Amino acid sequence: MVLTAQILLFAFLAYAGWAAFLAHRLSISLRQAAFYAPLKLLYRIDDSSVRGIGSAPAPVIYVISHRSKLEPALALSLLPETTLHILDAASARSHWLEPFRALARTVAFNAEHLFVNRRLVRHLRGGGRLAVYLPDNIMPDTKEFRLFRAVSCIAESGRASIVPVHFDGTWQTHFAYAKPARRRFMPSIRILALPARTLLELASANGERKSSHALYARLNEVRGDDGAKAA
Repeated sequence: MVLTAQILLFAFLAYAGWAAFLAHRLSISLRQAAFYAPLKLLYRIDDSSVRGIGSAPAPVIYVISHRSKLEPALALSLLPETTLHILDAASARSHWLEPFRALARTVAFNAEHLFVNRRLVRHLRGGGRLAVYLPDNIMPDTKEFRLFRAVSCIAESGRASIVPVHFDGTWQTHFAYAKPARRRFMPSIRILALPARTLLELASANGERKSSHALYARLNEVRGDDGAKAA
């Protein structure tokens, strides 16, 4: 009995120490680190870019490539606690995500009816941060592309920069929305991000007339080869 208690105490202290180390290294809260630590171990996550993501100056919109049920859990664990996460209906209701949703502020939106909301614009103009999750199977000039148009309008109205974030490898997990030809048990995940840029800067650099197309191109840029593999 005493030995069991000692083993449990040692395991608890080791876990707490690991979480504290992650919190310090990634500049996240201890509570966030406690939820992130198991995912880090299971998926051998390369999170070397996380500190740069969190240090992006506000107002900022984190545009996340959403291809599995893991993205909201990872983003809620790693993005600054002050970030307002716009979740789709399924993620907002998911029971297993409930502890992760408690890590930051969240609001549920129907992905098919996302529009320029005054509350979101005020949040950005007050120096806030938003996280939006965009499906990666949307193509320009389709009905679903209005999601990109809505996000670009919110960014422009809120004078916010854009940070695209991609979790490379989640499409191979059992949490993936689309079933890949070959799923791997606990594949490694790498977090990719690009520096914050305004839509005006992106449109000028890419020669795009429309900010929504510049946003789409930027998200494709961070996805890189992984997007092609999952397609």
